[in-house]
Amino acid sequence: MKDGEKQIRLLMVDDEVGFAEVLRKRMGRRGILVETAYRGEDAVRMLREKQFDVAVLDLKLEGMDGIEILKVFRMLDPELPVLMLTGHGCEKAAAESIRLGAAEYLSKPVDFNLLLEKVRRACTRKEGVRERDKGSSG
Repeated sequence: MKDGEKQIRLLMVDDEVGFAEVLRKRMGRRGILVETAYRGEDAVRMLREKQFDVAVLDLKLEGMDGIEILKVFRMLDPELPVLMLTGHGCEKAAAESIRLGAAEYLSKPVDFNLLLEKVRRACTRKEGVRERDKGSSG
């Protein structure tokens, strides 16, 4: 992370604990603060309690699936960029998640550098929207 650069806060939602932990550690080494949730209900609670710059959601989870979580996230924080991630490639689910406002849909196994780039790009777009909104409200 460069001086003056804001630290990205990422919410990682995946029931594969090992996968989520590896990503958390690798992202952390690149200056990204990652908090993990292994169930949809926990992710919703965390989003209610804290501010995040971006979220990465696994599509297939026990209980609430990624599409259900995405719908709740849209209500709680409509500006939050959400990247959908799945090991179960499904065109219908991909189309549904994009229709509901997901910024990206990526398949597992995902290339780490690609995911890192998508996370950073989603945060840059979110900041651009905030700056534009600030300028038009003043």
